[in-house]
This record gives sequence, C-alpha cells and structure tokens, in this order.
Amino acid sequence: MMTSPGAPSILSTLDDPTRLLVQLAAVVTVGDEPEIRDWLGRVVGVVPDTWVEELVLQTYLFAGFPRSLNAMREWRKLRPMRVSPDEASSRPQGRDEWRVQGEETCGAVYGRFYDALRVNIRGLHPALDDWMVEEGYGKVLSREGLDLPRRELCIIAACVAGGQDRQLHSHLHGAVNVGVAPAVVSEALEAIAPVVLESRLITARLLWARVRGK
Repeated sequence: MMTSPGAPSILSTLDDPTRLLVQLAAVVTVGDEPEIRDWLGRVVGVVPDTWVEELVLQTYLFAGFPRSLNAMREWRKLRPMRVSPDEASSRPQGRDEWRVQGEETCGAVYGRFYDALRVNIRGLHPALDDWMVEEGYGKVLSREGLDLPRRELCIIAACVAGGQDRQLHSHLHGAVNVGVAPAVVSEALEAIAPVVLESRLITARLLWARVRGK
C-alpha cells in the first residue's frame, strides 16, 4: 500500500530488492531491449512482482509511453498478468479522486515548495498543471503496490539516467521529504553507477551535495 503522504514510512536501509528496483528504473529509462530483458530476468524472484509492475507503469511519466509498453511486454514474458485489466485500472475512479490524491502526494514530495511549484507550472500552461496533479501524482504515483519512498528513489534513478537535472533536483528533495534517509539516497545514487553515464552520475552527486547543504 502506498505510504500516506501525511505520515510517510522511513526508508532507512537500501535492501537488495530496493537496490535492484532502482537499478532497473535507470535501465528501463535508457536501456535497449536486450538490456531491459536481461535486467527484468535478474529481478524475478528477488524484487516483488508488484513493485516491478508499478515501476514499469510509472516509467511512462519519465521516459515515455513506448518505453513503458516495451518493458511491460518483456515483463509479461516472465510474469503473466495476475489481475484482470478492469481490476488493474479501476482504482481510484474518476478525476476528482485523482486530483485529491494527486494534491496530497505532490504536496508530500514538494513540501514547502509545493505552492510555488503549482504557480510555476500553471504559468507554463494550465493543462500541464492539471496533468501533473491528476495524471502524474494522482492516477499514477498514488497507486497502491509500491510505497512513495521507493517510487521517489526510482524517479531519481530515471532522472539521472535521462539527464533530467531540474526534475532530479526536485526529487532528491522529494525523497527526503517522504521519508527516505539521506544515506539511502546516497546509496541509491551509487547503486546506479554501473548502468548510467558517468557524467550524469557526477552531476547527480553534485546536485545531491547541494541539496544536503554540503
């Protein structure tokens, strides 16, 4: 079940399943199909299936729908769907619920920067603000099956791999805001070293040092 934005669980250690999930997040974001296939094979039986599915679903927010589709296609070769399509897409129902949950989740991630974020995004385009809250933080990132702290670590990995530094800066803050211990964020960054470009990891380390005030 997703962590309640009001009282996030503390993720104080980077266990092996979480480490593999974070590495997979980076690979699904930028890897080719053989790499994705290989890494999906590595996580079978180690990472909970639900975590993998939720990661692949949220990938479309950060790497595009084609990558999410292709990764899920490879995953289905290893794990058949265990729920009906109707059941999988029916929680929550409606834009009103998505907006309420999206505002709570986005608020938890951005903390004191939340109000400024909403103003900035509306200034870019009102539709982007609606989609960010309802689609991104409501319909996708508020789903059950993967807690918010682990979702944030996966988002960090995706942003590092994809070179999305502005979003990376926000989600480094966000991970801490939702209960990820700073040491775990550091470990997660080092965990993706084998699967991302060195230049992007260097930038990520510098941003993380800035976030931590070092």
